[in-house]
Amino acid sequence: MKRFLDAFASDIMAMDKDDLIESIRISEGRVILSENNVTITQFQPMITNSEIARAFGADLILLNCFDVFDEKIMAIDDKIDDPVRYLKNLVKRPIGLNLEPIDYKAKMDEDRDLIARGRICSKESVKKAKDLGFDIISLTGNPSTGVSNESIKEAIKLTRENFDGVIIAGKMHGSGISEKIIDEKTVSDFVDAGADVILLPAVGTFPGLTVDYNKNLVDIIHEKKALAMSAIGTSQEAASVETIRHLALLNKMTGVDIHHIGDHGYSGLAPYRNILELSIALRGESLTLRMIGSSILR
Repeated sequence: MKRFLDAFASDIMAMDKDDLIESIRISEGRVILSENNVTITQFQPMITNSEIARAFGADLILLNCFDVFDEKIMAIDDKIDDPVRYLKNLVKRPIGLNLEPIDYKAKMDEDRDLIARGRICSKESVKKAKDLGFDIISLTGNPSTGVSNESIKEAIKLTRENFDGVIIAGKMHGSGISEKIIDEKTVSDFVDAGADVILLPAVGTFPGLTVDYNKNLVDIIHEKKALAMSAIGTSQEAASVETIRHLALLNKMTGVDIHHIGDHGYSGLAPYRNILELSIALRGESLTLRMIGSSILR
């Protein structure tokens, strides 16, 4: 098995779920996931945000606001029948999407944003995501949508029954609900329900989450044979490069396997320089050049 850091495009595209998880695990905290909004005019309108993210260091791509029943990705021609697999061919990287397990019974602290059914986690949307060729499903909540940890736990079970790819689970922020965003019981429940990767708000992004607090949770996740991912999803992905470097090192101290950088920036993409600086901070210039410089034809 090759580390993701050593894998070329042909190696990555040949990986099944278990290969991908192991390849990430042995990369020792040097894998980057970039979240990209695909519903608005892209930062460079002629090409997708995902192509830019890959070019500047993203290893995994996560599509935000993608509707599985209305398969549109900005900067990909509507005449293309299979846009997800087309995008995968453009970047030669695993592609995931967010599905949101809405908790309609939860008490909201703010007005709830209503979203299309193709973005909501259901048996039908999960099966459709599988048919479309997604490698990853992330069960999380956008701001004000009303996703609770309890609804995520139930969605993990549903997704595991209907999807054979990688499942990421967890919240980057409150999603409009006041509850303890993450704790020992929650991470254990998520792994036991079938999640492969547990999402934790990155240290320095959610109030009160320290290096020691997150490291304890990461240790539990690893003991239960799952992976951990830190998430910069509080618009700080568009902060200064110095902030990104600092967040990268703090979260590497916790032992996470994947470093997420969100989509709040230029037209649904973190500033490309911040993706690059995150990569350099986590793995240095040499391995960064190795990842961004190798052709997708290799």
